[in-house]
Formats: sequence, C-alpha cells, structure tokens
Amino acid sequence: MITCKNLKKSYLVGGENLEILKGIDLSISQGEFVAIMGPSGSGKSTLMNILGLLDVPTNGEFHINSVTPSSLTDDEMATIRSRTVGFVFQQFNLLARTSAFDNVQLPSLYTGTHRQSIRRAQDLLNAVGLGDRMDHPPSQLSGGQQQRVAIARAMMNDPGIILADEPTGNLDGKSQTEIMALFSGLNATGKTVILITHEADVAAYARRIITIRDGLIVSDVPNFRSSKGNDSTQALPSPLQMATSGTPWIDRVRSNLSQARRSLVANALRTFLSMLGILIGVASLIAMLALGAGARRDIETRLASLGSNLLVLSSGSPRQGAVTLDAGAVARLTPQDATLIQSQLSGVRRTSATVSGRVRVKHGNRNANTTAQGVMASYEQMRAMEPTVGHFFSDAEQRSRSRVALIGMTVAKSLFGDSHTGELTESPLGQTMLVDRTVFTVIGLLPEKGSTGWRDQDDLIVIPLSTAMYRVLGKDHVDSIEIEVTHREQMESTQTAIDQFIRKRHKVSEDQEDAFRIRNLSEIQDTLTQTSNTMSFLLASIAVISLIVGGIGVMNIMLVSVVERTREIGLRKALGATQSTILEQFLIESICISTIGGVLGIFLGVALTAILGASAGWTIVHTPAAIVGALVFSVVSGICFGYWPARKAAALNPIDSLRYE
Repeated sequence: MITCKNLKKSYLVGGENLEILKGIDLSISQGEFVAIMGPSGSGKSTLMNILGLLDVPTNGEFHINSVTPSSLTDDEMATIRSRTVGFVFQQFNLLARTSAFDNVQLPSLYTGTHRQSIRRAQDLLNAVGLGDRMDHPPSQLSGGQQQRVAIARAMMNDPGIILADEPTGNLDGKSQTEIMALFSGLNATGKTVILITHEADVAAYARRIITIRDGLIVSDVPNFRSSKGNDSTQALPSPLQMATSGTPWIDRVRSNLSQARRSLVANALRTFLSMLGILIGVASLIAMLALGAGARRDIETRLASLGSNLLVLSSGSPRQGAVTLDAGAVARLTPQDATLIQSQLSGVRRTSATVSGRVRVKHGNRNANTTAQGVMASYEQMRAMEPTVGHFFSDAEQRSRSRVALIGMTVAKSLFGDSHTGELTESPLGQTMLVDRTVFTVIGLLPEKGSTGWRDQDDLIVIPLSTAMYRVLGKDHVDSIEIEVTHREQMESTQTAIDQFIRKRHKVSEDQEDAFRIRNLSEIQDTLTQTSNTMSFLLASIAVISLIVGGIGVMNIMLVSVVERTREIGLRKALGATQSTILEQFLIESICISTIGGVLGIFLGVALTAILGASAGWTIVHTPAAIVGALVFSVVSGICFGYWPARKAAALNPIDSLRYE
C-alpha cells in the first residue's frame, strides 16, 4: 500500500540546505496499525506529511497504492488525498464558526458526495459518541470531544489510510484512552492507521512501532502486546459511494455562501468597513445618474416647448463701413412673408409671424408688467401652446384684430391669485383685463413652461398678431417669422431655400450677408442635449472612480482575510480542496461583500436623491438600467478586486498553511 525507498527531504533554510529525512526505507501494508515515534525534530511529522500527500520528497521513491505522487499536479494530489487519506491533527483544526456536524461533513464537499453525506455525518458522530452535540461549535466542546469530531471528519470519505499526528498530545488521561480506543476500533474494521507520537503508552496501542531519530529509522519492530481496541466501540456506518465527477457546482456555491455568511457575520465591523467603499460608490453612481437623467428630462421638457424642426427668421443688423445699422435697416419682415413662405416652399409645414413688447396689464385693482406676444393661430401647434383651460384664438380672430388673450400662469397669479399664497382665487377664463388701456377678454390659460435662466416663460400674454401690431404695439412689421420644417433631414436645404426666397422678395443682394438671420433651433436642441449627456457622463465617471476606490478597499480586506485564515486554507487543502475550490470560496465571499454593499448603496442613493429632489427642487429620474448597471458594476468589482486575494489563497502551500501561526 505504501512504499518508501531511500526517501529524503531537505529544505533551504538561511541559504543552507537542511536535510530532515536522510534515507527512509519503509513499507506499510493495508490494515496495519503503525506508531511512528521519535523526539522532536527527528523528522516524523515531515514523514507523515509526505505519506499524506501534503508534501513531496526531495529524493527517493515513494508510492501509495501504486501511484507516484511526485509526478502529480497539486490538484491531482488533492483529489487522491480526499479519497485515500484521512487526517487527524494534534490541534484538531476544526473550523471555529461551524458546528460539529458541518465540520464532519466538510470533506464530502470535495468528493461529489455532499448531497448524500447528511446521514453518514450523523452516523459518524453517533459512532464517536457525539450524537447529542452535532449542532455545537468547537468552542462548546471539550478537547476529547473535538478530537472525536476530527476523527469522524477523517472517516467521512471512508479513506483507506488514517494519519494521526499526536492525536492525544493535548488530552487528559481519560480522553486519551477513549481516543485510542477509537483508533483501535478503526483498525479493526480494516483501516490502515499511522500514528505519530512521542509517548510510549500511546504507541503501545499499535501493532508495529517505528522509531525515527535524526531523519533515519533506527528501529522497526512488531508490538505483540498491543491493545485490541474497545469492544464497545460502535460500528462505523457503511461508506458512501464516491462520486468521480466532482462536487456539483450548486453544492459548492451553497456551501461557500454558507461559509461566507459565517465569516462576514463573525467579523461584522470589518465586513461593514470593507463594503463601505462599494456602498458609497454605488450610492454616488445612483445619485449622479439620477441627477443627470433628471437634468436631461428638464432640458427635453424645455426644448419641447420650443417646438421641433424650427427655424427662426429675423431681420439682421448689417454693417455699413465701420457702422452697425439697426435691425431691419435694410429690409423688414411682414406677415405676408410668413404666408408666402408657407405656401411657396415645399419643405415648410407651418409658419407664424411674431411681434413682442412690454405692456402693463390690469384687472381690478391689480396690475403687472409683462410681455405681450402677437402670433398667428398656427403658433399653438408649432410651440406646443395648447391651453390647459379655454382655447386658442382662430385665424378669423387673428384677421379681425380681435381683442382676446391667453395668459401665462405667472400673469394669472398676479391678476387672479392670492397675493400671499399665489394660488388662483378665481378662474381667469372669460375675465376682462386692460392691456395698455385696451380691454381684452381672457380666452385661455397657457401651459406652464417654467423658467429658463433669467427668463420666466410663464410671464407673458399671447394675443393675435394683427391685434398686437395695430392696437397694442403700433408696429407695421414683424420681429421674426418662425418656420416649422416638415422633416428634420430637410432643415439645411429648407434654410437655404428660405434665405434665397426672402432675399429675392426683398431685393437684397448676396453680398449683404447680415440683412437676415436664420437660427436653427434644432441645432440648439442638439447642443443642449449633447451638453447634458456630457455632464451625465462626467458625473457617472466620478461615481465610478469612487466605486473603484471601494473595490480596492474590498481587495485589501480580502487580503487580510486570507492571512487570518491561512490555517483554514491549509486544512481545506488537506481534506481535498483543489486550487479552484479555494478560489471559488474566496471569490464568492468577495462577491457577497460587493453585492450587499451594492444593494445597500442603491437604497442609500435613492434615499439621498429623494432628499435632494425635495429640498432643492431638482428633477430626479431613476432608470432601471442605471440601477441594474450599478448593481452589475458592484458585482464585477467584487470579482475583479477579489480575484487576486482569492488567487493568492488558492496558491498557498498546504504544509506551510497548516503550520502558520
């Protein structure tokens, strides 16, 4: 079963080669009970580590079940270890935050029998006399009870070899007797038991005693006086049928999630501090994206009030030599220009000539200064001016110079609202008011547009163009003509056609470039939208930077966790954990931290933006894409920043890890 020929092991210490084993020749058959004795430093523990596939010899031959471990990879050795060898350590090496039952069941996680192992773990604990202590953590068990748990764990995968390193070194006499009786019982069932000890009364239980001194076997004799075991020892349960395809990933994930929960709860403060960076980063990202989306919606709402596909034609201010003339000095626009542009240019859907000026309005004993805007009836559709109450004036009312008006909300509150609260106290509809001494009837209330910079878009009244020109403002020309283009793709060609048409109509030469101005409002809309998108991207970038900083914090905490749990990593590898399973375990812990931090960050970000929106009056827009994206980014951060610590944990040497203090 086990064969060693001229087995040597040396370590490089302080630049010098320190030889621990100097040529071991050993053969152990199946079913033997062997005690290896020797003083401290003799090499017996090193020999046990090689026999248990935790280490490989420097020179010599070593075979276990006809397999040469030195030719295997670390993962292949871990796989053989999980099915062939059961370890019982002097310090027990139980996971402190798990129950006795979970400790016993742990090896099955690495052999593909985790789902079927519940009954066997229970039977093993009953067999070692701990059936009533299954749910107790190691801290609630005595030394002898902890060692019994370790023995039951060693038997979980029904290995052929049991390796016990000083299994009674920390136990009292009674516990020592009970533990050794268990080993005798295991040997009686056909298990090969190899015991490392320096106590003669413990070695007396073995049927063969090997003595090592200075890295060499000095004696190897049978023990005819060996104990026959404890007849009262309960029979071990039947072994599990070993799986060969490895543990199903769902079982590994479930177990790792359980381990992660215990680890995170046991170090709650450290866990909170590690996820704080992710939490703040996600909250910042949610807040920034919500503010950016809100600002974009505000811009879109305000741009909608301007209308779509609009060109604004106005008289320019041409230069004559070094002198800039007044607007309209060369040519003035008229309402007929608007009518002809609509009727003669194919790309134009609607037009509206516009004039404006400051007026004083009065109702009863209230008055206010505001802007009067004279427009055509088509202005309603072009500028999204459909009244919330009442109706817009018609073409007939515009041609007949009717004295009707639509008023903005600011004017309505000034004339028909409470001076303290600003709320309307009476309906403006049908009421009369004076506009610069001319009586007008209110026929509608304009939709609220809000403020744009210094201008209040609701502080105006809208009246028919002809009425404004000849009854209120006294103008024989218009200030501008607003033109709605049929299709956005026709904006440039229509703009060129309008310029040529208006120059021809007013006989303005091409060299008078400033005689007319045509503004493309769609270009303004695109510019504002691009600016909004740029600001949103900038804000999101700042939030992402804070999220990356949080990810670095998670990485640092995980590195600390790897150091603190070095012995646990060594234990898991001794029980058969491969590098990939250790990598998965620590990656899942990192993902748990970042995911929990991300979820809490989402709630915090939503709460913060709600407070900001309520206190500052900002528009806040939360989009599902932003929330899902923030959560995904936090999970990705956990994977990216947790990979290095997880990789470092997976690469640890099991021997060095088990010896780590």
